[in-house]
Amino acid sequence: MILIHNRPGYVDELSEGERTELFDQVDAIMKELSASGELLRGEALADPAQTRTVRVRGGVPAVTDGPFIEAKEQFAGYLLVECDSTERAVEIAASWPDARYFAMEVRPVVHQSGPEA
Repeated sequence: MILIHNRPGYVDELSEGERTELFDQVDAIMKELSASGELLRGEALADPAQTRTVRVRGGVPAVTDGPFIEAKEQFAGYLLVECDSTERAVEIAASWPDARYFAMEVRPVVHQSGPEA
C-alpha cells in the first residue's frame, strides 16, 4: 500500500497551470499502473476537517473533530498496488507528484479481512 501524505489546501494554492500539470501527472501514473496491471485501487480522502478521531478510554468512546495529529502533513489518500518487489513500490511512490513536496509511505499489506476472508 502506498500512503499519500500532503498538506491540506496546498492544491488550492497552486495556479491553474500548476494544478493542471499536477493532475495530468497523476492521471498519467494511474493510466500506467492500470495498463501494467499493478493498480488494484486507489482513493483520495476528504478534507481533514471532515475527520472524526475516535478514542475509547475506560470503555467510553470519545469522538473529536479533526485528525489532531502533531503534523502539518495529513494522510490524503492511498494506492493499493500489486508489485513484484518493494523496490518497484518505492519507484511508484517516488513518481507521485506529492513525493516532491511531502511524503509517500510504502507499507506491505499483511492480510485482508472482510466478508470474503
